[in-house]
Amino acid sequence: MDAATTAWLLSQLGSATDLTDLAARFTRLGTARAVALEVLNQRLADLRMQVSKVSVSSVVAVDYTANITAYERQIALLVAGGSPAPDEGGDDTADGMGYGVVFLHGLDRR
Repeated sequence: MDAATTAWLLSQLGSATDLTDLAARFTRLGTARAVALEVLNQRLADLRMQVSKVSVSSVVAVDYTANITAYERQIALLVAGGSPAPDEGGDDTADGMGYGVVFLHGLDRR
């Protein structure tokens, strides 16, 4: 796992993530996106196993439902291909715009 892949994973998972765990997962799974998805799905499952709301009248209220929604949104974004990882390859152009083909057709004049 190179420095760019490590930086991308830390940007997706947070700077407190254990790098040796990420390296072991990367060796096993092969791609940075798969590592990020596995870690996020594990965190989401751990969060769902806990009580999502606790309220003690006039003392304290704790609500984790927004965190669950945020994890689900981030997982959906990664599954959809958003935030490309450095090991996925991409455009070879310097500006990242790529190349396309446009076909022009004349209008029939009657």
